[in-house]
Amino acid sequence: MSDIKKVVLAYSGGLDTSVIVKWLQESYGCEVVTFTADLGQGEEVEPARAKAQAMGIKEIYIEDVREEFVRDYVFPMFRANTIYEGEYLLGTSIARPLIAKRLVEIAEETGADAISHGATGKGNDQVRFELGAYALTPGIEVIAPWREWDLTSRETLMAYAEKHNIPVDFSKAGKKSPYSMDANLLHISYEGGILEDPWAEPEEDMWRWSVSPEAAPDQPTYIELTYEKGDIVAIDGEPLKAHEVLEKLNKLGGANGVGRLDIVENRYVGMKSRGAYETPGGTIMMRAHRAIESITLDREVAHLKDSLMPKYAELIYNGYWWSPERKMLQTMIDESQDVVNGVVRVKLYKGNVTVVGRKSDDTLFDDRIATFEDDAGAYDQKDAAGFIKLNALRLRIAANKGRRLK
Repeated sequence: MSDIKKVVLAYSGGLDTSVIVKWLQESYGCEVVTFTADLGQGEEVEPARAKAQAMGIKEIYIEDVREEFVRDYVFPMFRANTIYEGEYLLGTSIARPLIAKRLVEIAEETGADAISHGATGKGNDQVRFELGAYALTPGIEVIAPWREWDLTSRETLMAYAEKHNIPVDFSKAGKKSPYSMDANLLHISYEGGILEDPWAEPEEDMWRWSVSPEAAPDQPTYIELTYEKGDIVAIDGEPLKAHEVLEKLNKLGGANGVGRLDIVENRYVGMKSRGAYETPGGTIMMRAHRAIESITLDREVAHLKDSLMPKYAELIYNGYWWSPERKMLQTMIDESQDVVNGVVRVKLYKGNVTVVGRKSDDTLFDDRIATFEDDAGAYDQKDAAGFIKLNALRLRIAANKGRRLK
């Protein structure tokens, strides 16, 4: 007999998590609390309430967390110019810490004994959810049905749902979706189907947020992004909340064919996985943020940030958002952003994001020194001779000692 009396489930309202509700009720004999997060996934989340009610769920949490998601997770990540393995902007990874936080908070609020999620035993998300939960609530129990049950395919899930009268749209469920998708305000990911062949090109009708670069307008779109302490606070002079910034950039970028990505990544659990991603707003943010930093950050600070970024990205990808090392890195990164203020002008054209202007009251760019024209004595070019000789000294000594490189 299980000691679990109440479980908080991360609930989407889809086939998998609807089956999990019934499975938890049957297997553990427990009460289920559902939590549905509106992360800007572009689909109505309210139908999840009706489905949960139809299965007898009495405590139903449906929350709009878009602003918190962008302000407290996406923006801090972009202050670090975070990219995993040189390409991936971590759209799925960065959403998991927030969901994990709310799961354990709701468990405390409702007196639940455990939390549960629908992540499979093959993926990264099981790690992200559970590491976050244990970091925030060390004694929490976690139930991962995909690691326990014998429902190993879509067909067995559908049969289970039909047998138990679980409210699922069988007209849709019966059509095997070619892709496993995850969406939030930062991105949409696509896996499975033909994408399991790394040689196969993604189908054009797969993409949801962006037109192809070939179909994008023949005239470029110009936008101006205003930064305060490393975060975008206005677009074209219009002040916006954090989630509104990303929503607007997604629309502008998608309309211009920006943000498509096709990669094979190394999953935390050890396998290589091919995925396609749409991150139009994030792609614009990444280019623009580096541009404003290029004129406001000291050279060594910028280089130090760049050297720390791969570790920071790995921590997020591997589920360590709620860790002391990520917090330490975030403190360093945020300290650097006090001077990252100003405006960046960007041109969007047929899949490209081009920075065409940047200005700041905190700029370190000095045109009197950088100019190719008369600098009126601002820079003494003779100083370069001593600089070069000092930096060459060790190389000359080694060569004189017979250690010339071939």
